Amino acid sequence: MRSRNLVLAMAAALAAASCATVEHMKASMSGAKPAVAYGKPISLAEIASWDIDIRTPDGKGLPPGSGTVAQGKQVYEAKCAACHGADAKGGPQYGTMVGGINSFTTNQRVLTPGSMYPYAPILFDYIRRAMPMDRPQSLTSDEVYAVSAYILYLNGLIPENFVMNAQTMPTIQMPNRNGFILDDRPDVKNERCMRDCKPIRG
Repeated sequence: MRSRNLVLAMAAALAAASCATVEHMKASMSGAKPAVAYGKPISLAEIASWDIDIRTPDGKGLPPGSGTVAQGKQVYEAKCAACHGADAKGGPQYGTMVGGINSFTTNQRVLTPGSMYPYAPILFDYIRRAMPMDRPQSLTSDEVYAVSAYILYLNGLIPENFVMNAQTMPTIQMPNRNGFILDDRPDVKNERCMRDCKPIRG
């Protein structure tokens, strides 16, 4: 009896979910907003607190703060070396983050921030979002600037006395700045179509 009741309960839940999905699809296709019975409208201020995007070519969105190569070495040794190895030359989890400059023009590419990234602010964005692996977004802005400075120093791209901040970081000339090809395929410029769309292929 118990299993029969369980089956009936599951069937009822599936039917309810199907009805909700159908209603949602109908509303979506008609252009009307589906009714929402939970949550609350979110304000622009609330969205801003989650927005950590950085426009990498010119560094727009980089936060206040700064860091030096020496400070970055300390942060790196405390929070990064266990995975990336001493002097960022590779560790038990990841390969080297040093060297390979200009290797993108050869058949033996070396993937390091110095060799690969076209703009230095990409390094800040990546470290802030993803590092350390077990505690992403736990580093302060000063720590991220400092670690970025240390890694780019090890790659020979900035001097030892460089102070990394929102103003100086976008000025770093990355070796692979012009190494990427813009995506000029026609379909990446299509306008979004949600109704009565032309077929992709005739």
